[in-house]
Amino acid sequence: MKITVKDLQGKDQGQLEISAQLERFEELGNKMIGTQAAHEVVTAIRAARRSGTACTKTMGDVAGTGKKPWRQKGTGRARSGSFASPLWVGGGVVFGPKPRDYSKKVNRKVSQLALQKILSNRVADGDLIAVEELKMQSPKTGQFVQMLKDMSLDEGKVLFLASMEDDINTNFRLASRNVPRVKIVNSATVNTFDLVAHPKIVVTRKAWENIEKRIITQ
Repeated sequence: MKITVKDLQGKDQGQLEISAQLERFEELGNKMIGTQAAHEVVTAIRAARRSGTACTKTMGDVAGTGKKPWRQKGTGRARSGSFASPLWVGGGVVFGPKPRDYSKKVNRKVSQLALQKILSNRVADGDLIAVEELKMQSPKTGQFVQMLKDMSLDEGKVLFLASMEDDINTNFRLASRNVPRVKIVNSATVNTFDLVAHPKIVVTRKAWENIEKRIITQ
């Protein structure tokens, strides 16, 4: 399997060979292997992003007097023992949410398999494009949008993967920050959710080398 290499004007510059150690990509792309792993990882990432700060007061947390509203018998009314009862306005909440951690544990090999699965699907579907570097001469948003059109990336979300060493410059960052559907991520920290959430992925040669190392040695 190969990845098409283009320049920022959308012209083909050849193809990028995938490492022989990643021949399993084709197997993963054609079969259901790794589908469950990808689901588990994406679910875990989304769960970890939840703040978990929802909080309600139980009957014991409500501030107020401990006095009995009225005597137990003789009033003709239903008996009542506390103003903090859930039956009263301003009373406690029954089984309400409390602050909690929603994060889930995912094994390292499962995360690795999920990353392999999504990348293999992207390569097989032609949704992954390689470039030499991400550099622009001017930090103009208009020029960046035109670049997306030239590369046929003017529809949908686009994920740019860079090694964050020297294959991306300041002008490129400044030009892209006002385009909400574009995201730039370090190839050393990119996760399965980012790859799933963006239909098109642009990766530099150095970034792809880093990703290969992650998949092989992780």
